[in-house]
Amino acid sequence: MKDKDMSFLQHLEVLRWHLMRSIIAVVVFAIVAFIFKDIIFDQILLTPKTPEFFTNRMLCAFGKLMNTDGLCINDYKLEIINIKLSGQFATHITVSMVAGFLLAFPYVFFEFWKFLLPALKEEERKHSRGTVFFTSVLFSLGALFGYYIIVPLSVNFLGSYSVSDAVTNKINLNSYIQTFTSVVLASAVIFELPIFIFFLSKIGLVTPAILKKYRKHSLIIILVLSAIITPPDIFSQVLVSLPLIILYEVGIKISKRVERKQNS
Repeated sequence: MKDKDMSFLQHLEVLRWHLMRSIIAVVVFAIVAFIFKDIIFDQILLTPKTPEFFTNRMLCAFGKLMNTDGLCINDYKLEIINIKLSGQFATHITVSMVAGFLLAFPYVFFEFWKFLLPALKEEERKHSRGTVFFTSVLFSLGALFGYYIIVPLSVNFLGSYSVSDAVTNKINLNSYIQTFTSVVLASAVIFELPIFIFFLSKIGLVTPAILKKYRKHSLIIILVLSAIITPPDIFSQVLVSLPLIILYEVGIKISKRVERKQNS
């Protein structure tokens, strides 16, 4: 049966099966993540707070070349504690589900795209080829950027911040994990900016003129966000803001291309 001949309930039935397959994929990867607890926690989640973490070592090495110790971050012991009886088990489940979603995202988006594809015209299908691939790549790059750049910088700033020497930082496990996952997921979503601009340009909500008009505003917002989540030095702020600025400029190029094809 052709998509245009399907009733509303039949569309819902198709959507239900896409959702079911997506949920199954997330659960399968979540179970794998749950089983490999030691790798997930000891080698991934808890390493950004240590001086041995890749980013921390590279920043420190660069700082020594520049004759400054200001870039040697997370070189202190950040103590993580658990204050709830079921806290570690609940955190284990939550982390496993988030890891399951991150790992299954390419397949989840593939199912979502398969559901939307019949509604597109032939010309729109041709111009949107590779959407699943580029969306998955940008999502993965965003998650890696959040993990290797923003997480260690955030942990260093927030974990070492003190209002008084009389107050000792002992970070709750749940608080640490929430910060970690929110940063990684937010970074992954932000890196989808070119994809969002592409579709907003297709439906006419965004144009190159609008993006250029608010370029300065966007730059200020990016710099402010970078200043908030990074240590108080220019190098770290540039390190975080530069990829976001590049993504915005790529979005302008994409919007121009969409507008040009629509006018041709």
